[in-house]
Amino acid sequence: MNTHTHTHICTQLSAHPHKGCCPDVALPNLLFGMGNPLLDISAVVDKDFLDKYGLKPNDQILAEDKHKALFEELVKKFKVEYHAGGATQNSIKIAQWMIQEPHKVGTFFGCIGNDKFGEILKQKAEEAHVDAHYYEQDKEPTGTCAACITGDNRSLVANLAAANCYKKDKHLDLEENWKLVEKAKVYYIAGFFLTVSLESILKVAKHASENNKLFGLNLSAPFICQFFKDNLMQVMPYVDVLFGNETEAATFGKEQGFETKDIKEIAKKAQALPKVNKKRQRIVVFTQGKDGTIMAQSDKIETFPVIEIDPKDIVDTNGAGDAFVGGFLSGLAQEQQLDQCVKAGHYAANVIIRRAGCTFPEKPDFK
Repeated sequence: MNTHTHTHICTQLSAHPHKGCCPDVALPNLLFGMGNPLLDISAVVDKDFLDKYGLKPNDQILAEDKHKALFEELVKKFKVEYHAGGATQNSIKIAQWMIQEPHKVGTFFGCIGNDKFGEILKQKAEEAHVDAHYYEQDKEPTGTCAACITGDNRSLVANLAAANCYKKDKHLDLEENWKLVEKAKVYYIAGFFLTVSLESILKVAKHASENNKLFGLNLSAPFICQFFKDNLMQVMPYVDVLFGNETEAATFGKEQGFETKDIKEIAKKAQALPKVNKKRQRIVVFTQGKDGTIMAQSDKIETFPVIEIDPKDIVDTNGAGDAFVGGFLSGLAQEQQLDQCVKAGHYAANVIIRRAGCTFPEKPDFK
């Protein structure tokens, strides 16, 4: 067995090496996430509904003006289910589910509207035992993501709305909120938030770096690597754990001029990018769907096989990436070994893809 994989997180990653040597117990507010909170509204619809709004059966789009009435109509016409969503919030929610006790290990910041959907989102975050502190404003309605289900297909329409309105000075800088940031040891932000509030991300990332805490970032989408490259590279020197999938990694490599299409090479080069906190070496984790997950750390690159699944058992792969990160974060929060963090990520993703939306059974069955 490769002992290198068994690097203890308490020596490699923890802000407190050997504090109680690797307790499995996470503390409230130990994990901090910040991102775009969306209320997921899912319903089984008919072809006429898709046609009316010009939707493809299996697609992910941002809402345009012609989709504005879609959300209300979905709620009025069909039997809907609500879930707290958005990439970062999903990952924090999954991490909390994997950890189970205590509640509120995960803190989440983001912006919502002062409206009915905002109230539902608060309730759903509470049900998931996440300590959500939203910045509430009146200018824009709460962000929503409609999942229009036809047969095995899901057409996703996201309306960021309020999620785009997060303000550092109105929320993150407030003393009671910043105290929650200081309380955390592990931080995670999806790349999508780079389009909303770079200054908020930098404030959190610098805090983590200066206090030798762990800061994770996700590439999130090829368009982030392309069109928000400058924002991404301003944050990169503070990144201790970089997540992404193979498509995002390939785009990142191309945009960075790495001159290779080999995902392992891209991971290696991403790992070697300049870093502010020299006490921690960057870890790069790239998932590749059903193919093995690649992890680059120090001078090693390893591939971890995913859990095999019969294709007919796959219901919905949409939340798989968020779920993987959530599982991985649950391991980091409990100071587990890195290979165990990957294993937890694979387990969480495997559970999520067997269900519609980013939902999960009451308790995990993970050893």
